[in-house]
Amino acid sequence: MKRRSVSQWSRRRFLQSTAALSACACLPARAGGAWTTAAELPLRVQEIYPCLHEGLLWVAGGFSPDVPAAQQDISDSVVRFDIDNGRWSNGPSLPEPRHHGFLVSTGRDLFLFGGFVAANGGRWSSSRDVMMLADDGWSLVATLPAAQSETVAAVNGARVHLAGGRSPGRENANWGDQRDVATHQVFDPETGRTATLAPLPKARNSAASFLIDGKWHVVGGRNVGGGNSARHDVYDFEDDTWRQAAPLPQAQGGLAAASIGNRGYVFGGEYFSPGDGGVYAEVWDYDADADRWHEAPAMPVPRHGLGAVTVGDDIYVVAGATSPGGVGTSNRMSVFTP
Repeated sequence: MKRRSVSQWSRRRFLQSTAALSACACLPARAGGAWTTAAELPLRVQEIYPCLHEGLLWVAGGFSPDVPAAQQDISDSVVRFDIDNGRWSNGPSLPEPRHHGFLVSTGRDLFLFGGFVAANGGRWSSSRDVMMLADDGWSLVATLPAAQSETVAAVNGARVHLAGGRSPGRENANWGDQRDVATHQVFDPETGRTATLAPLPKARNSAASFLIDGKWHVVGGRNVGGGNSARHDVYDFEDDTWRQAAPLPQAQGGLAAASIGNRGYVFGGEYFSPGDGGVYAEVWDYDADADRWHEAPAMPVPRHGLGAVTVGDDIYVVAGATSPGGVGTSNRMSVFTP
């Protein structure tokens, strides 16, 4: 049976190019930074949300051309990277193949939120699952009030915040069944309950986020039919309020982000145009004190659908794809040192 790539699925028909620069006429001087490479992942994978947990870098699920054909390019693999010895190993597999599932470490526990599974006759059935890793593997510990995938997440005071992304309409099977949302949910691991907080000011999916000085920065993303966004919203956990900050110098969706100290860093992403598209090499360095972006050294291998995880003074930029959609899925891991 011929297998179809992600790029053959329906999302290309919905996304349009928005590579235009923001209103900023010029950029500040380039920021510093250096790139090195680390050990390749055991499999090629994209559309992942990795995290650091108990000193290991974890990756779960995603789209991969290296899985059995019966899984329809969706991975159930969980792999973990030991920073100290530079080696990958296998972790407990997910109960079922899943892509766009968000891994979150609360420091004590490792959770996976939502994502898409193959169900209802399609490969993009959005899930309400909240799963937790225990000694005997993954178990379902709660369900979200509404499915929310292609979202961003942050931990504050052991509670997990999810904002934006996509949720299903009447149907829940294919990419086109999902709609952009501004929903902001917070999950309490102690009680297993979820509450609703102030929504993201603009609904969008495939954004990225980072934390600086107790504030949650949500950057970029895209809208179905509206293309990529340069928007930058900042959330105050104490006041449950959002404000706008300096937009990205370039509209980018499908990107990754991480922070070190008072600086946020944004990597890659993709854009689509009729019959074409591309992947961004740009890296942006955000100075929170000045509310200003700087251009940092570009990615040696541009990718989208990737992850970015802070480890000490470095940011590990994990996997993704070198071409828009499902083409060029990679097992590359790069390390950016500001």
